[in-house]
Amino acid sequence: MRIEPVNENTCMVYFGDQIGAESAGLVKRATNSLRRDMSDIIIDLVPSYTSILVTWDLEQADRFAITRRLRAAVDAPDSSSAGEESSRIVELPVYYGPEAGLDLDDVCEYSGLSRDEVVRIHSEPSYQVYAIGFAPGFAYLGSTDERIAIPRKSTPRLKVPTGSVGIAGTQTAIYPSPTPGGWQIIGRTPQKMIDWESESLARVQVGDQVRFRPISRSEFIELGGNLDEL
Repeated sequence: MRIEPVNENTCMVYFGDQIGAESAGLVKRATNSLRRDMSDIIIDLVPSYTSILVTWDLEQADRFAITRRLRAAVDAPDSSSAGEESSRIVELPVYYGPEAGLDLDDVCEYSGLSRDEVVRIHSEPSYQVYAIGFAPGFAYLGSTDERIAIPRKSTPRLKVPTGSVGIAGTQTAIYPSPTPGGWQIIGRTPQKMIDWESESLARVQVGDQVRFRPISRSEFIELGGNLDEL
C-alpha cells in the first residue's frame, strides 16, 4: 500500500499498478474497512481501479495522523465473511435489439461476427466492477472478450440514452443517465443504475460481479424500459 497526498485533506491510497481482479479485491476490502473504522473522520471515498481517493475532516486529523489511521484500518482483520466479499453477483437484463443496440452493426463489421455471436460473447461472462465514475452510477466493467473489443467512436454522441450498454476496448459499461459518450452502444437495460439509498449512489460497487441477461423487446418494455429516448 502506498499513500500520496493530493492536497491538505485529500490523499490517494494505491494498492498496485496492475488493473485486475486482485487489485479490485484489495480496493473493495480496503474501502469497506475505511468506511467501517474511519467514518468519524472520512468525508468521502472514491474507489478506482487500483486506488482509493480519500478526503478527510482536517479539523479531526492532520496528514500524519490520517496516514497512521489509514494504515491501521487497512491492516486490521476483515470482520466480514470472505463469501460476502467475493460472491455478490448482479444480473442485469439487456435488450440487444436494433432500437437499443445503436452501434451493434458497427461492432459486427469490426469483429466479423454476427449480431447473435456478439450478443452471446458479450453476455456469457461475468464482469468485475473495477471503478465507478465519470458520472454517478457509471461502472467500468472488465474484461470484454478480445473478439468483440472495439475502440471508442471517433466522434462521441452528444447524448447516450439512459441504460445504454457500451463497449470501449476491453471494457464494457452501462450509462446510468443521458450523457455525452463515445462508447459503442450494443444494447440497453431497463434497470436503474443509480441507487439514491446507497452511499456511493451506484447500483453496483467496486468488486461486484455483473452478468448480462439478454431479453426480448417485450420484456424490456414490461420491466420499465424506454426506447423513445434518443
